[in-house]
Amino acid sequence: MEEIKDIISSKDLNYISDIFNWNYTALKEVNHFINEVESEEIKEILEEVFNMHYENCTKCISILENEHEEVFMEGEEYENE
Repeated sequence: MEEIKDIISSKDLNYISDIFNWNYTALKEVNHFINEVESEEIKEILEEVFNMHYENCTKCISILENEHEEVFMEGEEYENE
């Protein structure tokens, strides 16, 4: 039986892009308020929120980088044949 390869469809790519954009927008907004707020307690909470959105952005980028590497490696295989 032929192995099914992991791929990202264009619909998946659009969804990952949306997730990244939502988190990146929130990241910028939270960063703005971190610099504006004076309360240390609120700053700490906002920094936790910032870190959460940063991690989500990083995960999206990681997914796309891994997919890009797999496509690149497949291209090399075709060149070597």
